[in-house]
Amino acid sequence: MQNSEASYFKNILESRKEQIKKNINGVNSELEQLSSLELNDEGDYASVNNNSMVESAIVQQQGQELREIEVTLAKIVAGTYGICEMCEDDIGTKRLKVKPHAIYCIDCREIVEKSK
Repeated sequence: MQNSEASYFKNILESRKEQIKKNINGVNSELEQLSSLELNDEGDYASVNNNSMVESAIVQQQGQELREIEVTLAKIVAGTYGICEMCEDDIGTKRLKVKPHAIYCIDCREIVEKSK
């Protein structure tokens, strides 16, 4: 991969990383506010509990994406970005534009998904 392409994807990844951090901080702040509410009945409690579960799931999913982005940024520094972890072929630019932190080429991704 050329340096200009790696730089392009690095900028996208760093921007996404900052957005995820803001999202996680915002959700954590909301969860703190929800936990400090005085709940008057079971309906309120159920509503707050449901919102907390949804927001916690979002934080977990975005935390996973953040970890994947961190690994990918390290690959850019190491010069191994854009190489499939399974077959060691190049991951196509089209795929990286859709998912810049992809670790598998499209063929290997299908193999991994079918094996799950």
